[in-house]
Parts: sequence; structure tokens; C-alpha cells
Amino acid sequence: MKNKPFFILIGIVLLSSCNFPGVMSPEQAASATAASWTFTPSSTATAIATSTFTPSPTSTLTPTPTITETPSITPTPTFAFPTVTVNAQAHCRYGPSTAYLHAADLYAGDTGSVRGRFQNSQWLHVKFDKLEYFCWVAPSVVDVVGDVKTLNYAPVNLPGPSVLYKPPQNVRATRKDVFVTITWDMVNMTEDDDRGYFLELYVCQGGHYIWFTAALATKAETSYTIKDEPGCALPSSGQVYAVEKHAYTKPVIIDWP
Repeated sequence: MKNKPFFILIGIVLLSSCNFPGVMSPEQAASATAASWTFTPSSTATAIATSTFTPSPTSTLTPTPTITETPSITPTPTFAFPTVTVNAQAHCRYGPSTAYLHAADLYAGDTGSVRGRFQNSQWLHVKFDKLEYFCWVAPSVVDVVGDVKTLNYAPVNLPGPSVLYKPPQNVRATRKDVFVTITWDMVNMTEDDDRGYFLELYVCQGGHYIWFTAALATKAETSYTIKDEPGCALPSSGQVYAVEKHAYTKPVIIDWP
């Protein structure tokens, strides 16, 4: 038959197609699969720490401060010292009586302010405008504007103690009835410095307890006698100073009889 070789050729082609490279045997497929798949171990799971619950702190209520009203400032009244005008030529002194040393000359028209008063006399402690220091003046030589009774009592601050002379020595007091005589040794001051002696005494006269001052003009006068009666609740006493032109010595207490 003419067509027999053709059919034989087709059969060969069909048989050859059974070994086509695209189709693998089961062994080949297993080998190929093993070569292409590599085992990758799964990553080990890491434990995630569970957070511990911490309660939020309880808030503490802060009390609201009470608003305090600011007090109104009341102006402090300024104290007005009484004023003085000198009405006649006079002396201003270091203490509240004429027995004290002269401190300054005063003339009519001089002005100042009263800063204090003395408890045992009517003298005034004044700061005169023309002076840099305070001194004492008798109320009779000044005209006062204002109430001096509103002022405090001022202490008596004497200049000194003297650096040139010592206080009187051997001060003694003797009594004869109601009279007491005080004596002392002379303090040898120069004639230019000599201002004698000063005594400050508290005595009883007529049933009244009296503050008394005395000035002896020269160093040669070394005794003084004063009346001192019974009848007062407070004891009599006194002290004596030597006086030079610039200062007083320290006082010597009198041993009162």
C-alpha cells in the first residue's frame, strides 16, 4: 500500500512523544523537588512580657487658700513737738536748774522745739535751731506753743567725766539736829579750769521730799549745810561733783547721817 510508510512515520512520532523532556518520571520529580525546597526552621516565638497593672496614684485635693483681705494702711500721725521762742536774754544750761554749767547764750527771738521735760522741776529740754546740741532752759524765759505735758521726762546727761581731775576725796556728812553739813577735800584745779563743786541732794523739808541742787563757785569752798527734817517716806540722799569748765567729775555718793 502506498500510504503504509506514512502511517509508520506517524506512529514513530507518537511513540517519541512519550519521552518528551517536559514530562518527568516520579523519581525525577521527587529528586527535583528535594533539590529545590530547603527547610527553613520557623523562628522561635519570643515571649512578650505581660505588663503589670500599676494603679494610678489617687490625686490629693489641695485646699484652696482663704483669701485674706489686706488691711488698709492707716497713716501714723506725726507728732508735733511744742515750740519755743526766747523772750529775753538768758542762759541755756547742761541741767534743769541754775546750778548747772552754762551751755549757751540765748537771745530774744531765738527759736527751738521742746523735746522733753524734767520730773522734779519745770525746766524744758530744748533743741534750739541755732545749736547742734540740746540744753535746758527755764520756762520763764521762753514763750511756748503746744502742750509740754505730752512730752516724756528727759534724763540729765552731764558732760564728762572730766579727764583732768579726780572726784572729791574724803566726803563726809554730819548731822546737828535738822541740819546736815557735807565736807570734802579740795580738788586742786587750775584757776582757769576751776568751776567749784556741784551738789545734787534729796532732802525732807516741811513734810515734802525735795530735789535740791547747789553750786559752789570755787575750789576753796569745801563744805555745804542743808536743812533735812524727819517726816518723809523716802530717805534723804545726795552726791557731790568737782566741776571744771568743760566737764563734771564722776559723782561721789554721800553717806547720809
